Amino acid sequence: MPGRAAAAVDNLTAVPSPLVPPVELPAQVDELAATAARELGWQGVVLPEMKLLGRRVCLVAQLIPDAHAERICLGQGPEVDRATVSTWVWPEFCGRVPEPAVRVVGVLAVARHWRTGLVNAVPFLRWSDAAMVLPMSVVLTNDYLVNCLPRARAYGVGVISSAPGPDVDLDLPGRGERAPAPVDGTQRWLTELAYEQILATAA
Repeated sequence: MPGRAAAAVDNLTAVPSPLVPPVELPAQVDELAATAARELGWQGVVLPEMKLLGRRVCLVAQLIPDAHAERICLGQGPEVDRATVSTWVWPEFCGRVPEPAVRVVGVLAVARHWRTGLVNAVPFLRWSDAAMVLPMSVVLTNDYLVNCLPRARAYGVGVISSAPGPDVDLDLPGRGERAPAPVDGTQRWLTELAYEQILATAA
């Protein structure tokens, strides 16, 4: 009997499960981010996608002309070493470190699924506005309506839907007004990274 069972198992043919095609973005990440920033009304330079704090995001940043000019005069270029920048907020360094030459306006997470977009965007709400850009195929699902929008609204993350073109629509505006958090080492580090990227983009 065991031999017959083994033979039956050997003769079984696995039936492949239906393949679900991967969700594709309707355009390049940088192009979608730039279009989304305009839709959100964020003024600034949309920087190329970077991996920050373990998340893939695009920063939208504004150059602060006076601070930038002063740093040029003093030879204080961008400092992107996180350990170094983390000391800039220590009380003993007050007035002895470079002023921020950039303000981060917002953070955009371009993702193929809303869960990924939310995970990428939420950590940055401490320092700026944040939004995620999702393909239209993700937006047109019950999961999006029942699970995504309530969570995004609770966190204060904006939601942009995108279609080929790229065309975008603002589905959820995000938090808008919020109490500014105290400046910390991570925020200073993000502004220095943005400063470096803005100078590289201008060059």
